Amino acid sequence: MIKRSLFFANPAYLSTKNEQLLISFPGEEKEDRTVPIEDIGILVLENPQITLTNGLITKLIQNKASVVNCDKQHLPCSILQPLVGHTEQTERFAAQLKASLPLKKNLWQQTVSAKISNQAQHLFRRNKNHKKLARWAGEVKSGDTDNHEAIAAAHYWQNLFDLEGFSRYRHGIPPNNLLNYGYAILRAVTARALISSGLLPGVGIFHHNKYNAFALADDIMEPYRIYVDDLVYEIVASRVEITELNTELKSHLLKIPALDVFIDGKWSPLMVALSRTTNSLYECFANLSRKVLYPVYQ
Repeated sequence: MIKRSLFFANPAYLSTKNEQLLISFPGEEKEDRTVPIEDIGILVLENPQITLTNGLITKLIQNKASVVNCDKQHLPCSILQPLVGHTEQTERFAAQLKASLPLKKNLWQQTVSAKISNQAQHLFRRNKNHKKLARWAGEVKSGDTDNHEAIAAAHYWQNLFDLEGFSRYRHGIPPNNLLNYGYAILRAVTARALISSGLLPGVGIFHHNKYNAFALADDIMEPYRIYVDDLVYEIVASRVEITELNTELKSHLLKIPALDVFIDGKWSPLMVALSRTTNSLYECFANLSRKVLYPVYQ
């Protein structure tokens, strides 16, 4: 079942009753609303005047829902995740921590190759110069020692948007604001999938900054970034106002977990596909497989 993504931008009181999320609006003449907690995948909280009861938080976590908090700039700044996400968690932690350096380098090679290949396909779909990326995707070495990821990224962003002055930079001009928000949602979905597969999101295969609690999420989400790029490209092409990241744009970007992606020969919602990816990653750590399942952009 596809989990729902809920976004709250206005003051609200969130509690639980009869296994439902109960949404109340204090001081407003609005009827209470309910949503089955088991249907929730991501809960995004933007307004500082939102109150959650501890009972609701507990039930959300027990149902493996991610609670995403936003900062003053309205960008996601924290993710609340369950402490225990899988019945074999301890054993899976051990397999992950014992992963050899050659295995990690091979996994990163697969990840970078899949990412660049998807970027090439996206440029091809948009009638942009993609041939270099298509070639580089097959030239990635173990550990990406030639840094093809960065080289490919520079070429990709130079060719994707026909916008004067645009460069991919977190604090750059729009649509960087849309990309930042979309990637933050994708990161939360990836962290949720990793924990559900019994893996430590803070122990990466390539990313390893000691201040990064989601290093593995940053690794595994790389080939999935293309679906954020694709959605943002469509928004820009529609010529709507993108200077301000308003509620309508955020609601559009919150569709990311439900986007259809092609993985292992089948179409699947992105959130479900990520669970397949993270479980295949565990199988690599446990020496049950040598291949991570990544989506192929169509």
